[in-house]
Amino acid sequence: MIKAIFFDIDGTLISSGGRPLASSKRAIRQAQKKGILCGVSTGRGPESVERIVRELDLDMFVTYNGQLVYTKKETIYARPFENEVLEEIIQYANEHSRQMMLGGRSHMEGSLTMRFGQSGFVRKMIRFVPKWFPIRWMKLTLQRYSPNRRTERYSNLAILKEPIYQCVMLSGDYEAEKLSQALPNCDFQRSNPYTIDIVPKGGSKLRGIRFFLAHQGITLSETMVFGDHLNDIEMIQGVGIGVAMGNGMKETRKAADYVTASNNDDGIAKALLHFQLIEEETE
Repeated sequence: MIKAIFFDIDGTLISSGGRPLASSKRAIRQAQKKGILCGVSTGRGPESVERIVRELDLDMFVTYNGQLVYTKKETIYARPFENEVLEEIIQYANEHSRQMMLGGRSHMEGSLTMRFGQSGFVRKMIRFVPKWFPIRWMKLTLQRYSPNRRTERYSNLAILKEPIYQCVMLSGDYEAEKLSQALPNCDFQRSNPYTIDIVPKGGSKLRGIRFFLAHQGITLSETMVFGDHLNDIEMIQGVGIGVAMGNGMKETRKAADYVTASNNDDGIAKALLHFQLIEEETE
């Protein structure tokens, strides 16, 4: 019996229009009425999450790829970077003129370029960028001509007075090995071709989910998750029922127990109906 459902946000809970579909909102409310806890498991931070899902009365939030887990009433799990590890990341960003953002409890701070890139409008436009787009050239150009390019640009940010749970760096797929060697005390999660989410070693969405479930006395076998990208594969494979969206990456769909329709075609509602967790509404 499913007792908890977690939804990735981008490409899953929200449509290409940047908001949850009406069918998804109805399905989630119906599942909650049956006593099923519903929440998100995402690479986004709390500020961004709360803005996007304000139309939903969700029960739990696994944010920053599992590093910060909370409900409306309490924080269940919080694992920020150790100071030494964070210093390594900042040093790398400074030395290599990297565009980066740092995620705290209430907000993210850092690169103006990337803050603009995190906006809803830009995220919508990115979906239309062709696969052949020269990511490496774009990254190098932003590094070289950034108006904020200066030594120690990240070392004096006010947010560093707070715990930092995740760093987001402008980086293409081709740099994966280089980053792993430079930052051995970190793990890396990717939800798009342009940026990489950097988290403490061993951090993941599934780890955050585990802490929430332990707090509630729910098992992994009683849990369902929805996702679409590479950073969703571990949680899709790690719970009782892993659902991939029809618009998801090939690897993600292959890892899933069930592939539903796309995030634009009522995929969430259709999957919950398929597993008989909700009933089809009649007029």
